[in-house]
Amino acid sequence: MTHLFHGSLVALITPFKNGKLDENALEHMVEWHIKNGTDAIVPAGTTGECPTLTHEEHMRVVELTAQVANGRVPVLAGAGSNNPVEAVALTQAAEKAGADGVLHVAGYYNRPDQNGLYAHFKMVHDETSLPIIVYNIPGRAVVNVQAATLAKLAILPRIAGIKDATGDLERPWIERQLIKREDFTWLSGNDSTQVAYNVSGGCGCISVTANIAPVLVSKVQRLCAENKWEEARKLQDQLMDLHTLMFKEPSPGPAKYAASLLGLCSEETRLPVLPISDVLREAIKKAMQKLELI
Repeated sequence: MTHLFHGSLVALITPFKNGKLDENALEHMVEWHIKNGTDAIVPAGTTGECPTLTHEEHMRVVELTAQVANGRVPVLAGAGSNNPVEAVALTQAAEKAGADGVLHVAGYYNRPDQNGLYAHFKMVHDETSLPIIVYNIPGRAVVNVQAATLAKLAILPRIAGIKDATGDLERPWIERQLIKREDFTWLSGNDSTQVAYNVSGGCGCISVTANIAPVLVSKVQRLCAENKWEEARKLQDQLMDLHTLMFKEPSPGPAKYAASLLGLCSEETRLPVLPISDVLREAIKKAMQKLELI
């Protein structure tokens, strides 16, 4: 079956200009992604610098993205928080803005146990009609949504899938033994594992690299969907340098610099993320030239 959220989902950067949200650049980027084959837009997530967006900026990013997308591609809005009250508020704002689903990170900093994680996601689930993608990223959140907890969550009708940024390729195999819903969506949260994750039952990737190479990332996902695994592997091999460079220094600094080379936005980030080094700038430029992106 075809899932609502599948293929190449861009973890959209949030453009700034002189410290403020650059709305013109944001609108242009969403349009550019749609024209270049991106299958879904994921605004106000980790790569969108959600921890350093104000509440008003966060809601505006989602609102503008949904307005420009206008139903042409689905919008999966970042709405996560370690505070479930705030998570509910962001979710309801995303629903009002026209988002098609919401992405919710496991409760970071508070370090809840598995029962606490379940209660957090269920509280959000019960306050929205939108599908929810659970975001498991223990490297940032410290807590790890275990397979049994995800299976328990999957009983809830609006828990629609998982964004897996664990890098553990055994996870989807284990989870699929526990979750028998055909409509449950498995998405990789790491560009570097996207092909292998799809072999394991995934149907897409929430991608940082898609910010600058949407055509190529979309092609990788399309080849996977067509079971053309050898071709997908070869293209993924070509993209690996760029995937790696996107996280060589704190994200989204590298992605924003690369986007600036394409004229999409400035490279400006919010503190504590600093501008990237000259060495990394040169490496990114060379990788993009090799792929004929610039």
